[in-house]
Amino acid sequence: MRRLVLVCLAVALGLPASAGAATTGRLLVSLRATPSGHATAATAASAVAARAGAVPAGRIVTQVGMVTVRPRAGQTLRALAARLRRDPAVRAVDAEHRATPRLVPDDPVFSTPDPAAAGQTLAWWAVRENFPAAWDRADGDSVTVAVIDQGVEISHPDLAGKIRAAVDFDSDPGHGPATEDEAGHGTHVASLACAQPGNGIGLAGAGFDCGLLVEKSDLTNSSVVRAIVDATDRGASVISMSFGTDDRSRAPQAMIDAVSYAYDRGAVLVAAAADKRTTEQGFPANILQPTGTGPDIAAGKGLSVTAADFTDEAASFAGDGSQISIAAYGAFSRPGADGVLGAFTAGPNEIELGASGKPCNCRTTLAGDARYAFLAGTSMATPIVAGAAALVRDANPDLGPADVMQVLKRTARRPGGGGWTDGLGWGIVDAGAAVQGALRLDRRPPTSSVLAPSTTSGRSLVLRVTATDTAAPGVRVAGVRSVRVYRSRNGGAAHLVTTTTSRRLRVRVPSRGRYAFYTQAVDRAGNLEPAPQSPDARTRVATV
Repeated sequence: MRRLVLVCLAVALGLPASAGAATTGRLLVSLRATPSGHATAATAASAVAARAGAVPAGRIVTQVGMVTVRPRAGQTLRALAARLRRDPAVRAVDAEHRATPRLVPDDPVFSTPDPAAAGQTLAWWAVRENFPAAWDRADGDSVTVAVIDQGVEISHPDLAGKIRAAVDFDSDPGHGPATEDEAGHGTHVASLACAQPGNGIGLAGAGFDCGLLVEKSDLTNSSVVRAIVDATDRGASVISMSFGTDDRSRAPQAMIDAVSYAYDRGAVLVAAAADKRTTEQGFPANILQPTGTGPDIAAGKGLSVTAADFTDEAASFAGDGSQISIAAYGAFSRPGADGVLGAFTAGPNEIELGASGKPCNCRTTLAGDARYAFLAGTSMATPIVAGAAALVRDANPDLGPADVMQVLKRTARRPGGGGWTDGLGWGIVDAGAAVQGALRLDRRPPTSSVLAPSTTSGRSLVLRVTATDTAAPGVRVAGVRSVRVYRSRNGGAAHLVTTTTSRRLRVRVPSRGRYAFYTQAVDRAGNLEPAPQSPDARTRVATV
């Protein structure tokens, strides 16, 4: 796997320096309020930069009010950050860091064949995580998975038909477009998420027929923020991020805002935990599952994924602790073991050439095709969980991000029983159980209406109430529990008359006037029909 060798710049911004922090020499500025309209927002951001004597160094992300700047020649980041923080239009200033892909350490134990694995199929991880059972119920074709990485070689036969869009946010000179992968990491990750099944070539991705949105990034904070926002705006249901920082630096406000932006708009975010034994997973993982929240099944805005090995233990290289949400297979366990098979680039890439200092010796031939490799790491576990999330969303499109996350956690397989653990979080993902769990969750509200006579001269009238509860195909319908009936008189406020389970209801009309009737149903799963904006029926009471 690729390990980027980056020189850590000693930059003091009011935060302690970290030996593992790789900074870019730029600052992320989060504005207090983003004016509506891109042009207006850009003007406001330019004004902030001008007041501080900063040089704009990246596009503004108007959705979260972020602008990237750098100091002018002869200025220091420390002084620039201080000036920016004094500006009343600025909400936060953060040093920008560059993440590294979530990789296994460059040890030969993770790059040589394991004779003890003889007899196991190359799809052992998919079988043991119960993906075939999930594929029987959900094929993922309605879901787009965004892979934020260093590019994807979309000409690979396992990926060529799966690309729904490819966007380039990599500003590093010499790098090709989003459809090229110089590192080899993104192609492998994308294949584990959504490789084409049933084509007689290579492998089937965890998300089976899911589509891919390639977001190429240079892994700088600003690039990642732009990619998260862009993936959200393009309708990605799941966002997979197999990278992260390896230090205790505070996550930049702009990235926190981008995560919230995606979560609030329905995206399930999945990020790799650290690729070393540590309780600090770095960001974005620690944004999705902050310190201390892992044991709370309802906490977090995404899933922080660690790696399990073939023995169902936490992989020796993988992060653990209270920032861990869930695990998936990312390695074997014994010296000389392979990792997980996935697609690889046609030509040599940075991983196998040893850009980190040591060649990986990971390329392999599958059915005569040398465009595959065995790689191990939390990087590999992450797209597997992302694929499982895609199947859950495909099975039940009414589920929100919190529902999907909780289904995956509740149904995860916990070796030895019990609940959440430091090593595996809520357990090893079980795709089949997760899809079954999703099909038992009715999140679609019922609908109702009421009929009433147009006129009456009595002191009461009979209403005919109807209510229906539906769900996505295959989802178990909870059924209508009751209907709330409201009444207003002469255009006044509506008041609750009764809550009923009857289809025929007699109500009093104590005085003459014009009455309007409304209904609102609730089902046995607790889903409440949206409040009606207009009455279902109107009655004129002539005399009483």
